Amino acid sequence: MQNLSVLSPQQTAELLPYNALCEDIAQAARDYQAGQIHCPERQVLPLQDSAVLLSMPATTHDIGIHKLVNVCPGNQRIGLPTIQGIVSVYDAASGSPRLLLDGPTVTARRTAAVTLLAMRRLLPAAPGHIAVFGCGKQTSAHLEAFADQYPGMRVDVHGRSQQQVRDFIERHRALPLQLLAGGQAVDDAAEVVVTLTTSKTPVYTQAAQANRLLVGVGAFKPDMVEYGATPVHGSTIYIDDTIGARHEAGDLIQAGIDWNTVQSLADAGVAPIDFTRPRLFKSVGTGAWDLAAARCALRVLGKGAG
Repeated sequence: MQNLSVLSPQQTAELLPYNALCEDIAQAARDYQAGQIHCPERQVLPLQDSAVLLSMPATTHDIGIHKLVNVCPGNQRIGLPTIQGIVSVYDAASGSPRLLLDGPTVTARRTAAVTLLAMRRLLPAAPGHIAVFGCGKQTSAHLEAFADQYPGMRVDVHGRSQQQVRDFIERHRALPLQLLAGGQAVDDAAEVVVTLTTSKTPVYTQAAQANRLLVGVGAFKPDMVEYGATPVHGSTIYIDDTIGARHEAGDLIQAGIDWNTVQSLADAGVAPIDFTRPRLFKSVGTGAWDLAAARCALRVLGKGAG
């Protein structure tokens, strides 16, 4: 394939429909646990002004990918997105490039799809009421995923201020969801809590309860924490990447969990789930999920070409 160009965010999103993406992530979880996907821990290199370049390669029998994403907080001052980058996709046999996908779009959609897959596996039934913490891009991606899979569902939005929450809800009014501003505590009826912040202090400290699934997405560094020790220790813990989480899952590291008790996303697909026990799913991300997204894009693109 020659004269490759980077697909736009919209073009990339069109190649990553959520149902298909969830299926590819489920397969990648099995392959990754079986050692069939090779995926080192992400490398972080400094750029200027506290910005960083994240390098995340992954390979398997059919393709290889390399995600290079730059996180540049200073871009807000000059009207550019904070996160920029690409996911390059290669044929495993020849090494020839096949696709160049928009990196932030891949990250946002595959992260939301991992949450969807965890909800499918760790809830006894489809949810009707969710609470989210955070008003950033990842929350936007999760709302789009919820609207796609659970239209009409109630979503309570919690943020740093009521004005921030009101502005965020207004920007997403077109979605087929019941969007409401959350109170100081999560409503008792919420079946799922999803945290999508970069907080360094817990945003959720309520005791774990059997009728609620906790999903942690935002804290991806050891010094970040969204869930306090009380809900962490009160829950059966599942993790998307059991290797990377030991170095990146700040919630779990700071709570001092016993890593021998932790189960993987792949385990949740085969072992019976005890729904009488509180459950917490921690997502830190891995190049294996970007590889899954690349597989999905290639398959959808192939169908379209036909």
